Amino acid sequence: MKGKVFSVLLILISLLLVACGNSSNKGTNSLIVSSDESHERKEGKDPTDKKKIALVMKTLTNPFFVEMEKGARRAENELGIDLIVKVGAKETSIEQQIAIVDELIREKVDAIVIAPGSSTELIPVLKKAQEAKIPIVNIDNRLEPKLCKELGLIDVPFISVNNEQGAYLSAKVIGNKINSPTEAIILEGIEGTDNGEQRKRGALRAFGENKNIHVVASQTANWKIDEAYDVTAKLFQSHPNIRAIFCANDMMALGAIQYLEKAEKKDVLVAGYDALDEAKKAIQAGKLTATIDQQADVQGYTGIQYAYKAMQGEKNPLETMIDVKVIRAGNLE
Repeated sequence: MKGKVFSVLLILISLLLVACGNSSNKGTNSLIVSSDESHERKEGKDPTDKKKIALVMKTLTNPFFVEMEKGARRAENELGIDLIVKVGAKETSIEQQIAIVDELIREKVDAIVIAPGSSTELIPVLKKAQEAKIPIVNIDNRLEPKLCKELGLIDVPFISVNNEQGAYLSAKVIGNKINSPTEAIILEGIEGTDNGEQRKRGALRAFGENKNIHVVASQTANWKIDEAYDVTAKLFQSHPNIRAIFCANDMMALGAIQYLEKAEKKDVLVAGYDALDEAKKAIQAGKLTATIDQQADVQGYTGIQYAYKAMQGEKNPLETMIDVKVIRAGNLE
């Protein structure tokens, strides 16, 4: 009897040992996988990492760039990337933009989409980014092509609108309303920026087609509402008979309108550029004659799409022009 009990105990012990052995093998397999994952994390190879694309803009104090970010966010959601948005304190913060790009190079982002505050001063740091194998996409304000070539910044896709044509169409709305001798002024963007210079040329072309229009002054207000107010005030001191103003963006147009209201100057035609909500309200109120919708959201969206394709080794068109839309009282949505 004791022998039988002993035999049964031996069998049970054997079964337990086999079970433990199988459990141990399963545990070992599990530990190997876990070890690999731990190694990947130590090596910075987290399989859940998203590609990081940086959008560098001039500022978010201008609603135009708020719309640009909205378009970029739409692309972010579609592509499943991580969008990093960086801006300067104001549109003239060129040194700050340069520092931002330097920081992005150190952070090793996967691509940079930039609306540069200067057509020339950002080129050296963007060349540095390109040398670090970071694809660059230029939107809104064109980097100066000749200097890009001289410094070796090559094959950078450019996405924007035909700024000269857009400004021409906006100023032309004013020009078509003038049938007697009239003094006009132009409020320019930042001197030397490609988009600012193009808009100035477009406005001059439109005004030049009407023999009754005499442009008495053209001066920068650096895209800013407060500077536009001050510049308009000074120009009216020198030329009190001004009756037409083209502003290279809506922020400056709003500044000019503020001065006109405070000075109680009526019958002055004002045209802008950007189709900001406040500008549309000014058109509705009869204070602004026209503005241009350059579809900032489409520029932002397309810029991120191009950056993503470049990361995959795909070629992008070197120039993409987005259609502009003239906004006036007759077609306000």
